[in-house]
Amino acid sequence: MRVLIIYNEPLLPKDHPEADSEHEILYVADAIGMILKAAGFEVDAFGVNHRPDALIARLRADPPDVVFNLFEHSTDHAADEEWVAGILQWLGIPFTGSPSQTIAVARSKHLAKGVLQAAGLPTPPFRVIDRLPVAPNALGWPVILKPAGEDSSIGIDQGSVVVDDAALVSRAAHILEHYGPPVLVEGFIRGRELSVSVIENPDLRALPPVEILFIDPDPSFWPILSYGGKWKPDTREYDVTPPKYGADVAEPLATQIADLAKRAFQVLGCRDYARIDFRVSKDGQPWIIEINPNPDISPEAMLSGNLNSGGIRHSDYVVDLTRRAAARGG
Repeated sequence: MRVLIIYNEPLLPKDHPEADSEHEILYVADAIGMILKAAGFEVDAFGVNHRPDALIARLRADPPDVVFNLFEHSTDHAADEEWVAGILQWLGIPFTGSPSQTIAVARSKHLAKGVLQAAGLPTPPFRVIDRLPVAPNALGWPVILKPAGEDSSIGIDQGSVVVDDAALVSRAAHILEHYGPPVLVEGFIRGRELSVSVIENPDLRALPPVEILFIDPDPSFWPILSYGGKWKPDTREYDVTPPKYGADVAEPLATQIADLAKRAFQVLGCRDYARIDFRVSKDGQPWIIEINPNPDISPEAMLSGNLNSGGIRHSDYVVDLTRRAAARGG
């Protein structure tokens, strides 16, 4: 079986403050390639940049049996993540992961939250800011502000949580300037943060959750998983937010979040795998804060840790995922 791994060519220079999350894709593509080659697949890789015609020409000139789709959006054009999946669908080429329409909705955090609300799934109250000036906050305090079109915690740091209108305006202006609209303003849920990976293997299954531990003793340090907490080892934010795989979650909460995660997966039309992030408030209510239909699938990523907690070897899952994608066709 001939597999083509598609990934996004990094555009940011390595000294850019947000280059870590982008350049990591090179390692992921290499790791997935090694796993598939060891399993007997014929593997090639193709880095996609700003030229969709180059991707289309490559696919038409030498069509693979299946594409392992690792493409994440390029730095300056978030929409191309769903476009690449759309090209594969248009050409009828089987590929791993979610279809284009799912990626398009999930990449717009406010749209995804609207879909969750319409389906009766719990997500924190929110509003959207497209431009200045900013109307006063009516959600209650604190709130957290996020670039609505970014992932990997890009644009999230200790300044993201605000407790008054002056800080709200300042942070919204910062996000609009650096990332563009829209800005998601969301009610900040104090409590535990749990992530549940959902896979089709082939039946829908929610894996044991991982908990992001908030261990900084400083009460003024907001308990959030920031960009630094994900991508900057040897920093305070990274050191005080360690993951705990196989989190200690008692029944019935464990059953509740597993059910919510699977329902969210289905409502957004995810396929193969996705990660659903929760906050659990002090009263035990789980709230869905994000759905990622294209999470990091490297051997060291959170999805891999969830697989191990569920008794599934990462390499076995990658091979099975590739075979099932090829079997279902374009």
